Amino acid sequence: MMKLAYLAPAAAIALLTATAAQAADPVLGDWMTVSGSAKVRIAPCAADAAKACGTIVWMKNPKDKAGGPQKDTNNPDPALRTRPVVGLQLIRDFKPAGPGKWAGGKIYDPGSGKTYGSKLSANANGSLKVEGCIGPICQAQTWTR
Repeated sequence: MMKLAYLAPAAAIALLTATAAQAADPVLGDWMTVSGSAKVRIAPCAADAAKACGTIVWMKNPKDKAGGPQKDTNNPDPALRTRPVVGLQLIRDFKPAGPGKWAGGKIYDPGSGKTYGSKLSANANGSLKVEGCIGPICQAQTWTR
């Protein structure tokens, strides 16, 4: 019984330490895409805080021609084509791969409706290298704060 009393505080300290380490990670935060047309917030995933996910939180042109919100019209799943792009999860399931590096995740391109394997890494100048990959071939973009 005495051992259980020590486990709860130890678990809480471990959780707080992990959360503080993620908060200091240079990949987490708000990023402007290379085109400047959208801002993506990268943060711990809601379903698994040990992973990083990213959501579109702002768009330069959030309205469609009819005045409604831009929709995910190119999604391969017809049931998802009416969801708004603002609020869309663009990045999911990244795992830490070293200081300022995350890998093993997926990135969704609402312009094409395609999802790619991806890597994220903080650059020394404070920007973010975002790579979308098909097999061993990757194409990189640089996002800014």
